[in-house]
Amino acid sequence: MHIILGSKSPRRRELLAAIDVEFDTVDIVCNEAYPHSLEGGDIPIYIAREKADAYRGLLGEDDLLITADTIVWLDGQVLGKPKDDADACRMLRLLSGKTHQVYTGVCLTNKEKHISFVDKTDVSFRELTDSEIQYYVEKYHPLDKAGAYGIQEWIGMAACTGINGSYFNVMGLPVHRLKEELARW
Repeated sequence: MHIILGSKSPRRRELLAAIDVEFDTVDIVCNEAYPHSLEGGDIPIYIAREKADAYRGLLGEDDLLITADTIVWLDGQVLGKPKDDADACRMLRLLSGKTHQVYTGVCLTNKEKHISFVDKTDVSFRELTDSEIQYYVEKYHPLDKAGAYGIQEWIGMAACTGINGSYFNVMGLPVHRLKEELARW
């Protein structure tokens, strides 16, 4: 089986390599819009499937494509990737002092079938000062991260007060569950 990771994310590449899976990568361009009726974990599953469908016609007989999407969910609202530094600061102010959910949807696809699953992790942040938020955004430039933060970066160490669920899911790929699904494939 030839495994292909359909992701530009360096974190997903790092995590998949860390569980000793040999793979190639492709960048998949697709519309990441989703129906507004979707909530929580249904959103990243929908987008992961859209990514898989966008590439499915290019798969060979022995190919297995892995696609994923991660969102931050706070009080019924999606916090995706920020559009600029001001938006990143806005998102971090929203997360400050609260518990939010991180959902990652994963889709495994070959020419004949696909399976998908979602993983959820609750993440709690302490109250953040404006200067801490500004420092983080200026130093770490989290514009490529859902919710404007990387749990593995300074903010995760300085502000995260608790995690209920998979740490690696918060990084963008629930490798524990992916490993199980790959073994069943």
